[in-house]
Amino acid sequence: MTISVGSKLPAATLQQFGANGPEAVDLATKLAGRKVVIFGLPGAYTGTCTTAHLPSFIRTRDKFAAKGVDEVICVAVNDAFVMKAWGESTGATAGGITLLADVDSAFTKAIGMEFTAAAVGFFDRSKRYALYAEDGVVKVLNHGQETSACEISGGEALLSEI
Repeated sequence: MTISVGSKLPAATLQQFGANGPEAVDLATKLAGRKVVIFGLPGAYTGTCTTAHLPSFIRTRDKFAAKGVDEVICVAVNDAFVMKAWGESTGATAGGITLLADVDSAFTKAIGMEFTAAAVGFFDRSKRYALYAEDGVVKVLNHGQETSACEISGGEALLSEI
């Protein structure tokens, strides 16, 4: 089932690289009582993800905060090591973006956003989407067919709807 506006985000355990290596992150705890932006993308270090999608949220991070958003989270079907390195190399970590790894695609599948493109080695990866949630309930959801400019799931588009 694909999530929609009004849906409660499912319980999930994601990973973040911490002081001692990969650490479990309980998504429900992270979302409880907070206003959060979550955006998903096919993968760290991939073309459009690196040149357009992630940068759109780095550019808009402060504007989200000004609207009361507590945290901006990027989710990709990668491991915590890759997400850490990608966050550092793109400036996303320094820019205030939280990068979380959906290592087994469980969260991505639970929200109905998985896809496979075997020809390029993508199995159970995340479609592009961006959502705004309050206390774990989706208030705005942007996803759909788009170009490499990420005009539907990008930071600017989501910001304009909050």
